[in-house]
Amino acid sequence: MVRAIGLMSGTSLDGVDVALIETDGERIAAFGPVGYRPYSESERDLLRAALAEGAKLNDRWARPGVLKEAEAFVTAAHAEAVETFLRDNSIADVDIVGFHGQTVIHRPELRLTVQIGDGPALARRLKLPVAYDFRAADVAAGGQGAPLVPIFHQALARGLSHAHPMAVLNVGGVANVTWVDGGDPVACDTGPGNALIDDFMRARTGLPLDRDGDQASRGRVDETFVARVLDHPFFDQHCPKSLDRNAFAFANIDLPGFTVADGAATLSALTAASVARVVPHLPATPKSWIVCGGGAHNPTLMRMLTERLAPATVETANAVGWSADSIEAQAFAYLAVRTLNDLPITFPKTTGAPQPMSGGVVARP
Repeated sequence: MVRAIGLMSGTSLDGVDVALIETDGERIAAFGPVGYRPYSESERDLLRAALAEGAKLNDRWARPGVLKEAEAFVTAAHAEAVETFLRDNSIADVDIVGFHGQTVIHRPELRLTVQIGDGPALARRLKLPVAYDFRAADVAAGGQGAPLVPIFHQALARGLSHAHPMAVLNVGGVANVTWVDGGDPVACDTGPGNALIDDFMRARTGLPLDRDGDQASRGRVDETFVARVLDHPFFDQHCPKSLDRNAFAFANIDLPGFTVADGAATLSALTAASVARVVPHLPATPKSWIVCGGGAHNPTLMRMLTERLAPATVETANAVGWSADSIEAQAFAYLAVRTLNDLPITFPKTTGAPQPMSGGVVARP
C-alpha cells in the first residue's frame, strides 16, 4: 500500500484541504488524518484577480498579469499546508503528494484547462514526489477533464450497503454528481454549487457565504428566476459535461430587487433544482444520494435537495462515515497513486474521454 497526501483548493476559494490515505489505487486500505489551511481575505482577493485574468487565457502555459504571482502563492500555500500537516500529525513517511492546483479557466470545448500551481517546485520544496496536472491529458484527447473524483467516489461506495443506484453529489463552487451501480461510474457537473450563493453574499453583505443557510432559510424562492436559468442549454445536455466556475455568473449580478434572504433562497433553490434536472440524464434514477463538499453543511440546501430528489434518500457524507470536507483532498491522494501506477483516472462516461485514460504528471524532487 502507498501512503499518499492529497491537496485540494476548490472553486469556493476558501483554502487548502489536506488528507492522508493508504491505497494501492484500487482499494482504500486506511484513512489518515485531515487538515486545512484557510485563505485570508487578501489571499482570496489575489485568487479572484487570477480568475479574472485566467478567463482571458488561450495558452495553458502563459501566466500574464497577476497569474504569475498567484501561481507562486498557490504553490507556497500548498507547501505550507503539507509542512504543517506533517508536523502536527508527526508523519515522516509519505510516498507521494497529489496536487490539483487552482483552476483559473476550464473551457474543454476549446481544449483548454489551466490549474495554476508549480508541481516541480512543490516537489523540490517538500522533497517528495508530486503528481499534478491531472486534467490536461483528458482535455487534449477531447474529454471534459472533469469531474475527476468519480473513480474515488466509486471506491468509497463499495463500503456502503445503501440502495442502488447511488449518487454521490459534491457541492463545491460547482456541483458534480457520480452515479454508481456496479460498472464504470457515470458522472458530470450538474450546475452551480456554492459559487453563486457565495458571490451574492459577498456582494450584498461582505460575508463570504450564507453560513448554515441562515439567510436562505428566511427567504422566498423566486421559481420564475430558477426556471429561467434552467432554460440554459447546459441543462439539456447528456452526461458527461462540465462547467467553468463563472459559467453562470450571468444568473447572479447581485440580483437587484431581491432582498438578501430572497436572493440566497433563490440561488440555493437553483443549485438544488439543477441537481434534480440531471436525474433524467442518468442511466437510472438514484435511490440514495450522499452529499459532500461545503454544501453538506448547509441545512437549507440539504432540505431543498431532499424535497427535489424525493423519494430518494438524501444524507450527508459525514452521516455515512465519510469526511464531507476532505473527500476531494482524499480523492487527489487516490488519483496520485493511480497516476503513479499508470491506472486510468478518467473514463468515457465520466469525462467523455475516448477511452479510459491515465492522467497526471509526476514531478520528483
